[in-house]
Amino acid sequence: MILDMKLVRGRIITMDPERPEATTVGVWRGQIVGLDEEVAGLRAERTVDLDGAVLLPGFVDAHTHLAWAGRASVTADVSGCRTVAEIIARLREITPTSGWLEVAGYDHRVLDRPLTAADLDAVTRDRRVYVQDRSGHACVVNSLVLRELPAAVLAPGTPGVEFDRDGTPTGGLAEGAQTAVRALRLPYSVDEIADHVALGARQCLAQGVTTAAEAGVAGGIVGSSPLEIAAYQRDRLPLRVQLMVSADVLHPITSHRDDRVTRAIDLGLRTGFGGDRLGLGALKVFTDGGMMARTAAMTEPYEGTDNSGQLQDDPERMTAAILDGHAAGWQLAIHAIGDRALDFTLDTLEEARRRHPRENTRHRVEHCGTTRPDQLDRIADLNAIPVIQPTFLYDNGDDYSAIMGEHRTDWLYRGKSFLDKGITIAGSSDRPVTEGAPLRAVQFMVTRTARNGARIGPAEAITVDQALAAYTRGSAYACGVEDTRGTIAAGKLADFAVLADDPRSREAEKIGAIEVLATLVGGEPVHNPANLDGA
Repeated sequence: MILDMKLVRGRIITMDPERPEATTVGVWRGQIVGLDEEVAGLRAERTVDLDGAVLLPGFVDAHTHLAWAGRASVTADVSGCRTVAEIIARLREITPTSGWLEVAGYDHRVLDRPLTAADLDAVTRDRRVYVQDRSGHACVVNSLVLRELPAAVLAPGTPGVEFDRDGTPTGGLAEGAQTAVRALRLPYSVDEIADHVALGARQCLAQGVTTAAEAGVAGGIVGSSPLEIAAYQRDRLPLRVQLMVSADVLHPITSHRDDRVTRAIDLGLRTGFGGDRLGLGALKVFTDGGMMARTAAMTEPYEGTDNSGQLQDDPERMTAAILDGHAAGWQLAIHAIGDRALDFTLDTLEEARRRHPRENTRHRVEHCGTTRPDQLDRIADLNAIPVIQPTFLYDNGDDYSAIMGEHRTDWLYRGKSFLDKGITIAGSSDRPVTEGAPLRAVQFMVTRTARNGARIGPAEAITVDQALAAYTRGSAYACGVEDTRGTIAAGKLADFAVLADDPRSREAEKIGAIEVLATLVGGEPVHNPANLDGA
């Protein structure tokens, strides 16, 4: 046998407890043949000298938004603005054109005051303006958009709609009201989405991510088009993608009663369909909003307010989506950030298990952002998988801590408490909501130190090995692909991240700054600034 490639003289961190380290790995037809002595006698078409670089399994980002991230990277951006006046000045610089004026990077928390429709009217009265909040759960629109919304969306007292003192909508909209705005804008074309996916994929590859779980396609608050999956089939993807289908895409069907399927996407497709490059993952269900937008559903109000957030939809409809998805054989990915939303999620998963017992469901809790101590055992009992985003706290830890209050700060995006209960945690980014780099997330998980130096729930700190496992073995397990990804071992896919230094020996505060020298998918360099080549 002649290998396609042999990588030698590396510091290989396999993430396989049975064989944690090696120096050589052999690759044939996109798969790992073996390590060290297992390939010592085999010749290779190419030999790549790693010269002491660190080789890890390619990171698996278990919850990301490729299309949204790519679109945000080419959209007018106001993330650096600190006043409304700066935002208006920046938008006035944009060359006039037809169609919607879309804007990314809005963050009301850092501005002198909230942006309003009147402010946007000063930019243009002829174009619809949509300013996306960083959280993805809120937006600001101009008066032209407000006039086109159904009257029921802006009715007095409607959750998610901001009103001024005389009862007039200000242009600030969240959750369901934002969804109504997106319905006016959508769909994007498949060509546009494909371009955006390619841009988002490049971001991932530059950070050592080789598998991305796209967290909601075709519907929900992040979907871009009913034809969205076609965008992922246009060209060969540069990384592996697993698509979560939004629950609202399922429609009523008539099936045999023994199949227990009352709602489905056509042809009976569900979790597990597809291959190593592109496939279907979990069914995505939203139960609440976001912490940045103050819409995550809490059992107690946000500190200093009477606002406890909100559930995403009518509880009966959300319950039906979860129960029907479970009965139909889907893995579920249930968005729950607030502890009240987590109560709802755990209650419904317990009911689903009672009605239709299933083995190895691997249902996921997306974000699991605020977990009370009494909820830990329930998560463990259900074998549910928290899919967490540690960089939320790296970027926003001071804000989240302030709105939670001292008694709830330790509940935020836990680490050690999950592991102590035997709960598998999966690392992810939720890009572009916050920074996507897995190494930055690993750094936070170890130090629990935010960008501004604040310590957020230090008792939840874990080891570097445990944090790396969350972004390799743990996230692969959450996506149901641990048989092919997450460790470096014979038979696994040859997906690698090549690093300039070993995160285990680097100062913890500097792990996020480790350079990604190259990213390989199926043994092929797809991001290669170090120009790794074989002779």
